[in-house]
Amino acid sequence: MKRVLITSAIPYINGIKHLGNLVGSQLPADLFARYNRARGHEVLFLCATDEHGTPAELAATKANKPIVDYCLEMHKVQAKIADGFRLSFDHFGRSSSQQNKELTQYFAGCLSDKGLIREVDEQQVFSHADGRFLPDRYIEGTCPNCGYDKARGDQCENCTKQLDPTDLINPRSAISGSDELEVRSTRHLYLCQSSLRDKLSVWIDGKKDWPVLTTSIAKKWLNDGDGLQDRGITRDLDWGVPVRKGDQDWPGMEGKVFYVWFDAPIEYIACAREWVDAGKGTDWERWWRTDKGADDVTYYQFMGKDNVPFHTLSFPATILGSGEPWKLVDYIKSFNYLNYDGGQFSTSQGRGIFMDQALEILPPDYWRWWLLSHAPESSDSEFTWPNFQANVNKDLADVLGNFVSRVTKFCRSKFGEVVPSGGQFGQREKHLIDNLQARLEAYQSHMETIEIRKSASELRAIWVLGNEYLQSAEPWAVFKTDPDAAAAIVRMSLNLIALYAQLSEPFIPDAAEVLRVAMGRKEKRWPNLIEDTLKECKPGDPFTVPDNLFNKITDEHCEIWSEKFSGIRD
Repeated sequence: MKRVLITSAIPYINGIKHLGNLVGSQLPADLFARYNRARGHEVLFLCATDEHGTPAELAATKANKPIVDYCLEMHKVQAKIADGFRLSFDHFGRSSSQQNKELTQYFAGCLSDKGLIREVDEQQVFSHADGRFLPDRYIEGTCPNCGYDKARGDQCENCTKQLDPTDLINPRSAISGSDELEVRSTRHLYLCQSSLRDKLSVWIDGKKDWPVLTTSIAKKWLNDGDGLQDRGITRDLDWGVPVRKGDQDWPGMEGKVFYVWFDAPIEYIACAREWVDAGKGTDWERWWRTDKGADDVTYYQFMGKDNVPFHTLSFPATILGSGEPWKLVDYIKSFNYLNYDGGQFSTSQGRGIFMDQALEILPPDYWRWWLLSHAPESSDSEFTWPNFQANVNKDLADVLGNFVSRVTKFCRSKFGEVVPSGGQFGQREKHLIDNLQARLEAYQSHMETIEIRKSASELRAIWVLGNEYLQSAEPWAVFKTDPDAAAAIVRMSLNLIALYAQLSEPFIPDAAEVLRVAMGRKEKRWPNLIEDTLKECKPGDPFTVPDNLFNKITDEHCEIWSEKFSGIRD
């Protein structure tokens, strides 16, 4: 049994997330967590809401609510939606927690003691219209790298380049829209990332199995231009983790908070403490400290490509710089973007299908299957309604759903709602078992290496084998002359349904549970040898005929939804 720690990039609290956010981190992380649990491994799957920084303040202001109330409300909303998509977090925490506050301040103290934090008098943008400094996302303007005219003061979401507010061309306040800005002096703390460049380089070079997308972004930030730069880790904001050196005041930093991208990754660790404090687990340190048992943990992170620099450089710099035995990530699975009908999904721009909207029109399995089978791994993917309709109808309704319906209804009509006895398995069944075993091993191999689209393709191929077997064996025809032989075909097919319940659970958990219950399987058990697994539903075992697993999406549905989700959300 392995011990597997999984974290998904924590979503900003500023509203409901879109499907691009879902497939870029949370959903593939859930797939991997479910798979590892099914294989019998000890899994801790953590996520949280990212509640600090300008996105939170701006969203609360727009909603005309106190920020504390807004964050609490939106955490409940995001938790409910996550449950709606069957995201199986062991804990869904909050970066505003006391646990994260204490850990963030603790790490800052450790880094300061190691000489890795320096104080800098820097020039920042002050807005006369707003009467305040405008750090990072309070400023919008044109990216100097790619020309995108809605770049933010910390990063351009179009080209992913890390920015400072003063880098923007034609900057304006994100609060008032005013361009009456002035550069003034203010003092802040900087993390001396440049001092850790060599350590980070050696560490990244050692990750030979990381996706090219992950390592290419990390090395670009590490080596391009003047190389890795020191990064400001404090802001002139009211909301956030107050700047302290451990449990001590930090002279000169009164009234300032830590930068959200300093405290947010630390929430992964804090979330484990929250998990324990909530009574869900024990001994969080055995997952995070190598001197307390985490040396046998394999740690996986899931995120969109825009989050890669912070997780490959800034957060590891914090961990390495502390000089303490904290667990570093072993594997980072990063994703490109999912686009929507020729444009980008965007929370800030309100563009695309959002998670709550998706659940209003279709059950979660429809979305889970399409998003995972089209995951933007090697390049961007694009959602279109015709493609969604065609793939869902073909894979879920025509292949899996149709097989289940044909087998169970035929058996009920000829043998009753029990697994029939009689007949023997022959060469056709042996050939099927051999093919299934090969497909199972390929499926597992792709899941182990987190090749999501390939995993989905293998799972679909396993479903197809059942259809091909049923079509060639023709129990409805055989029954007319040899009922016992037909019984053997049906018995094999019913066992296939039970097998599909086990193998499909990571992708489509609701449908898998319906199949498991229908076939009377009380335990979730991952197959090892297909030949043995296909004998578990024995003659005389009862089953039920499930309702139609998947309704087809019609052209009319697509027309209505295409119009309804035109790409803009208020």
